[in-house]
Amino acid sequence: MSDTVREATPLSLCAREPFVPADRLVAEMVPPPRFDSVRFDTYVPDPAQPSQAEAVCVLSGFAGGLGGAHASGAGRRRWFARKPAAPAAPRGVYLDGGYGVGKTHLLASLWHATPAAPSLKAFGTFVELTNLVGALGFQETVRTLSGHRLLCIDEFELDDPGDTVLVSTLLGKLVEAGVALAATSNTLPGKLGEGRFAAADFLREIQGLSAHFRPLRIDGEDYRHRGLPEAPAPYSDEVVAKTAYAADGASLDDFPQLLEHLAKVHPSRYGALTEGVRAVCLTDVRPVPDQSTALRLVVLADRLYDREVPVLASGLPFDRLFSEEMLNGGYRKKYFRAISRLTALARDAKSLVDQ
Repeated sequence: MSDTVREATPLSLCAREPFVPADRLVAEMVPPPRFDSVRFDTYVPDPAQPSQAEAVCVLSGFAGGLGGAHASGAGRRRWFARKPAAPAAPRGVYLDGGYGVGKTHLLASLWHATPAAPSLKAFGTFVELTNLVGALGFQETVRTLSGHRLLCIDEFELDDPGDTVLVSTLLGKLVEAGVALAATSNTLPGKLGEGRFAAADFLREIQGLSAHFRPLRIDGEDYRHRGLPEAPAPYSDEVVAKTAYAADGASLDDFPQLLEHLAKVHPSRYGALTEGVRAVCLTDVRPVPDQSTALRLVVLADRLYDREVPVLASGLPFDRLFSEEMLNGGYRKKYFRAISRLTALARDAKSLVDQ
């Protein structure tokens, strides 16, 4: 690492409390910067996993079928039906698979390949979609998104029964309006909520929601671990702080204090929280204390990963963030995704120390 230290102090995520207007939430429903340039032809299927090449083929056809005029009747007849008049044809595709098999790459490629203006197609995470409803209200969200050709929902997870009903109802309204749907998740549509809540009423909602999608399984291992070196071990507090002062646009925060601060900022604002930050430096990384905190950290990890922000840390390695109970519970796939993404960002941060 260079011995040159900037005079300016680093940024601090804990000092930020961003406000995001509702209209900005809608305008920013596009693929994140990490996926600006991805396309179907930049996705490299694993030859050992034929389902990956099949997914590219299916989604390419899916995008091509969205070139006609927006109309609920025309759209409904167009989707995956052998007979044009079949009213029950699914209105979307659901990419199911483990973390790191390229689902978001494919979802973003679908958004880019769909022949419609950016203002007529939306891309956001499940959390961002529910946050949009919270900001605009349900009816206004339906009105705003009903004019879209395509809605892409990444990381489709049901965190509580209320979200189950909310999203099921919202997507039902959008399907009626002729909006095509595409989603990614680590769980098949019929199994959403499994291991989290088992109330019969909500299971019925989940089953109804699954009818809107054609499941498309994508097998494979986490590409972030294919032939790549192990994540670097955590650095000392001194190295992390020195790097934060030397790197332009870096932030420096104490990890426990950052976790406390995240509780004061709505997850819909985590993207804005990291705006302009070119590296995140954290000291004293330790296990998260509870599930609510852990889920907020997952959202932050997703936003950092989307924006390709390297993370340099001291303390414990990221694979020790979550307890065994958490990793064996209903949200385990979220936690494993966060570990995978933070590990990749920690690997990216190594170059900051080597400068």
